[in-house]
Amino acid sequence: MRYLPKSPADREAMLKVIGARSIDDLFAPIPAEYRLNRDLRVPRQMAESEIVDWFRERSRENADGYANFLGAGAYYHYRPVIIDSLISRGEFLTAYTPYQPEISQGTLQSIFEFQTMISELTGMEVANASVYDGSTAAAEGTMMAARLTGRHSVAIARSVHPEYREVLATYAHHQGMALATVSFADNARLDLSELEKSITADTACVLIQSPNFFGTIEDVAAIAEIAHKRGAMLVVSLAEAVSLGIVEPPRQADIIAMEAQSFGVPLGFGGPYCGVIATREQYVRQMPGRLVGQTTDRNGKRGFVLTLATREQHIRREKATSNICTNQALIALMANIFMTIYGKVGLRELAKQNLAKAAYAAKQFGKHAKVLFSGAPRFNEFVVQTGEDPHEINDRLLKKKIVGGLPLKKFYPELGNAALWCCTEMTTRAAIDSAVKSVAKGDRAAKPAKESVDLQEVVR
Repeated sequence: MRYLPKSPADREAMLKVIGARSIDDLFAPIPAEYRLNRDLRVPRQMAESEIVDWFRERSRENADGYANFLGAGAYYHYRPVIIDSLISRGEFLTAYTPYQPEISQGTLQSIFEFQTMISELTGMEVANASVYDGSTAAAEGTMMAARLTGRHSVAIARSVHPEYREVLATYAHHQGMALATVSFADNARLDLSELEKSITADTACVLIQSPNFFGTIEDVAAIAEIAHKRGAMLVVSLAEAVSLGIVEPPRQADIIAMEAQSFGVPLGFGGPYCGVIATREQYVRQMPGRLVGQTTDRNGKRGFVLTLATREQHIRREKATSNICTNQALIALMANIFMTIYGKVGLRELAKQNLAKAAYAAKQFGKHAKVLFSGAPRFNEFVVQTGEDPHEINDRLLKKKIVGGLPLKKFYPELGNAALWCCTEMTTRAAIDSAVKSVAKGDRAAKPAKESVDLQEVVR
């Protein structure tokens, strides 16, 4: 939208129409203590060279040049350089909403291809043109299930990303939807016996994540059977899209809510992200967001159009399936290019590298600490429990330009000194070995202290 400055004469005319004598008169209802009667303290303008230097400095604050073991929904994968070259083209970078198909065929086609590849990857029949991120996708998926079933509660696995659960709690509070949390077993998979007890006649769906927050792959088929037997739907959240290169997609699900950040979207200061909802064709009219379809024009040429758009911008607000589902078209295009470049064989090889590096790291960590939840298959994340506080380990690693695992005490206090570690294709063996040495060093330092305390207790 263009900024059109108003002249003093324009302002006077506008004030006259609304019956205000001056700007001060217009803002009079605002209490004086909340009115700003001075110019804004805005820093001086910067030259282009200064702006470039400023952003370079900010990038260095974003762990530039550090080895990274963080995961938990934001994954450090290699981004092919062609992605930025293509998304920087004017027709993509400046495009907003493809309301007019005659001037937005490129954007519409890219979205159509994105939907097609996501459907193939997830094993679903249809996928939307994306939503904000994985957390809102999971919440929107449960709301979609509630509309489809007419029920008003959700059984959610405690092994779903804690921040995804927080987002869902916000949605549920204002929808009057009850949430029942289901615990995980010793192998980090959903406790199936507890799940059976948690599903009631008012349960719209079961929400799980696979691989879950601990990196463990859930038994989706068994969970789906329990949910469907009681008339509930199954919503599966996918935070690590690369896992689909080797892990069987959760075809038994009714709705898949996915975060596609792993597919060529860079890690920044909290974004951007790319959420996706995929489902069966019979549920498409309750799917939030947009759907692009393929058609032919009157000359028989292939074309693309916005086929379904149940957004408040397109239909009445009370009929909209969601009111915050703006399509992440540019970010989805990054994922689109990523999937096209890697292809089926490349994506499988990428997933195998993630799997192998995580397996090697878990084995090495296991020599000096306790690797939890080893009784079920995992992808590229694992939980390590140490004698030392993970924050102290991470402080030591930062001096070696290594970002360690995510401490879990905030979300799962019962796990004690546990941290979630992630390995991707970008993780080197040298970085793994260095991190393991740091954990071992802390473990050796902690043991004598513990033994000393025990001896004192014996003497007493």
